[in-house]
Amino acid sequence: MTAPYVKEEINNGISTIEFFHPAHNSLPGDILEKLRKTITDAGENDAVKVIILKSGGERTFCAGASFKELISINDAETGRVFFSGFANVINAMRKCPKFIIGRVQGKTVGGGVGVASATDYCMASKFASIKLSELNIGIGPFVVGPAVERKLGLTGMSQIAIDANTFYDAEWARQKGLYASVHESTEALDEAVQAFAENLCTYNPEAMKEMKKIMWSGTENWDTLLAERAVISGRLVLSDFTKETLKRFK
Repeated sequence: MTAPYVKEEINNGISTIEFFHPAHNSLPGDILEKLRKTITDAGENDAVKVIILKSGGERTFCAGASFKELISINDAETGRVFFSGFANVINAMRKCPKFIIGRVQGKTVGGGVGVASATDYCMASKFASIKLSELNIGIGPFVVGPAVERKLGLTGMSQIAIDANTFYDAEWARQKGLYASVHESTEALDEAVQAFAENLCTYNPEAMKEMKKIMWSGTENWDTLLAERAVISGRLVLSDFTKETLKRFK
């Protein structure tokens, strides 16, 4: 696999949405937009009862923002638009009337932690450690912060945001509430995710829709909040500190 993609397969009421990028499943703007649209469309598709969100490859679930695009940002508006991509995906997941099951097979960083946090029920392998690395490059997890805080609590989110160099293991993430379960292998994870999705398909779709509304109550301001956070990130990515730090990744 070399070309980036977002693809969807629908089988027996289960929409499996998979994204991939050869750079450790990092998320450039075009992939973020495709992901947003695919999630939104699945939510509106009457043939879909539940959604599984996963990434391609074996090792990394998501490396977060595309460093190639971060390095190329030269003005605040371009920065705002880029970081709005993560805001749009999180808001699409929040507004989707179907339950979204996260399948996290490996390490996830930065924006990837935000995507995992925005799922309604997240399952992982024991290799699925997490890190919020944004502060380390001179910005911060501003856009994904509300989603991460909603799952980990303010204390957990603050801990990994401040300790930006450290991976926290899957068991820590499970204890904090990000993962519902942790499995010994990717194969065991896939079996558990599939069985869970199939069971959800036996539930009343209207009941699940109403339940999701209740679960996400209090986040109605996120369209505005995450847009404001994208402006902050877009400004900070232009700072001398961040520009110098990003040069190391060229």
